[in-house]
Amino acid sequence: MEQKEQTIQWHPAFFAGIQIELGDEAEYFSFEAEHQLGTKPMAIDVLIKKEKERRIRKNIGRIFRTYNVVEYKSPTDYLSVDDFYKVYGYACFYKSDVSNVDSISIEDLTITFVSTNYPRKLIRHLREIRKYQIHKVEKGIYYVYGDQILIQILVTSQLDPSENLWLRSLTNNLHERQMTSKLIDEYRKHEKNILYQSMMDVIVRANTQQFNREDKKMCEALRELMEEEFEVERGKARSEGMEEGIKEGMKEGQTQMAKTVISNLLEMNMPIEDIIKATGESEETVTKIIEELEK
Repeated sequence: MEQKEQTIQWHPAFFAGIQIELGDEAEYFSFEAEHQLGTKPMAIDVLIKKEKERRIRKNIGRIFRTYNVVEYKSPTDYLSVDDFYKVYGYACFYKSDVSNVDSISIEDLTITFVSTNYPRKLIRHLREIRKYQIHKVEKGIYYVYGDQILIQILVTSQLDPSENLWLRSLTNNLHERQMTSKLIDEYRKHEKNILYQSMMDVIVRANTQQFNREDKKMCEALRELMEEEFEVERGKARSEGMEEGIKEGMKEGQTQMAKTVISNLLEMNMPIEDIIKATGESEETVTKIIEELEK
């Protein structure tokens, strides 16, 4: 499990996934991955800025205001009590890290926590210690009431696939055949889009066994789609390799020619200073070639 976590880049996939989910209204947002806070090594996972007066229809974005701080936990991680306070502190720091006092209003700020599993200990803490009220507004979406900052918790394993297919599928435990089939169909429609490529690559890597156990035709369709993408990349690599080979060949040819010319000039007892002027090579290059010729 630890090895799989090292090779699967969950956070970039989530950054792609949340843009896909909000794609129908993407024109009203700007997205920032790992927004840096101040000059110290602190970073918000995702910062989403929204047009101030624009109301969002998408279920995961209805709570959004102008500035929206998002914290994401991968399927192998969990959302803890301390994570809540860390991100809450980040949000407060973001509000205060401005040149004009209160230019970011507290009413214009929201926090979204995203976790694969239901964060039971955190929910209990928020209810019992913070005295917040937690309401499930729909599958996988919980609003936290009782704070000046609007807060929601998204539990991706509970999200409705018909509404949030890509975030729901960002897991290492994808086992619903119908959802897998729908993923392939949706990916086919957007296979040239880098956001969908990023998401599908991670989902397939994280669920290799699950995909292998699926219907043979479905797996063949997936492999065919992914193979087309890989073939394009291999083509690019081959092309770049050929170009690099040509450059290296020309470089080697030029070096050999320089060696021949310098060797002839040395036989004519020409001073090194004049050889440098005659060949146009640097003193370092000429000296190196002479040393090689003298070996």
